[in-house]
Amino acid sequence: MHADRETDHDMTHGDIAVLLAAAADEVRIGPAPCQALVRGGRRRRARRWAIAATAALVVAGSTGTLALAGARDDGAKRVAPAATRLPVSDERHLYEPRSSDLARGTDHGRKWKVVIYVWGAPRDRTEAQRQMDAMARSGFGNPGVEPPTPVQLVGRSAYFVRLTVDGRTSTKVLGVFDRRGTMSGRDVWSAALPLETRRTTPRGSGERLVIGRVSTTAQEVTCTWDDATTTKAYRPAPGTGIGGDFEDLIRPADGSPSDWFVCLGPEGRTFKAVAVTK
Repeated sequence: MHADRETDHDMTHGDIAVLLAAAADEVRIGPAPCQALVRGGRRRRARRWAIAATAALVVAGSTGTLALAGARDDGAKRVAPAATRLPVSDERHLYEPRSSDLARGTDHGRKWKVVIYVWGAPRDRTEAQRQMDAMARSGFGNPGVEPPTPVQLVGRSAYFVRLTVDGRTSTKVLGVFDRRGTMSGRDVWSAALPLETRRTTPRGSGERLVIGRVSTTAQEVTCTWDDATTTKAYRPAPGTGIGGDFEDLIRPADGSPSDWFVCLGPEGRTFKAVAVTK
């Protein structure tokens, strides 16, 4: 064959066909490497599964804490230690209480309000001790359990009722909810006190603010004063919004198994008795 065949522009179609046939004879086509491809694919998938599993273990083992990475001035990465401090609040409100306004009003130009704070029930002594520490840091102190040890709080929610008058606040009622159950029927518990954050009158005199607990089915509470006059606390109509001043109402409180009421008597009156009348 002439050496210039590959560049000769006068090649015929027959010449081209001969060259293609010769080239085809020199090619040896073997079986496709199917098994090798399958094995390679399996190895790659296995590596991807291993990487994903390792990442999942790292996330699961972090127990909700994160390490934060930052860059130093020299460009190197700096990793901050994972957080170890307990959260101040969780879904059970162990270390930060829920609060609910029970009453608000104005008396002789002085603004006053009654607010209840409810702490969730610890499950063990460790949680109870941490809760007592949180109470102390927040200025609530011991919730009135005797003896004042963490074991007394296990399984029991604690509450503090605070009165604020003209911006000055003091705790007036505190305790823990009974493990044996909630109030029912016409059960009632109450405390009477002056509309003051500091006692300025002798005990038994001028106690015209009554704070109490009733069952969730109670519809009306009647407070009786020393002159035989009465004040009735009732449930607001469903869907009634409460804004501004409100008193003499029966209301639920977040975290409390019982409902609460507040009665305010006339100026100069003193509490005598209370009863669920409906």
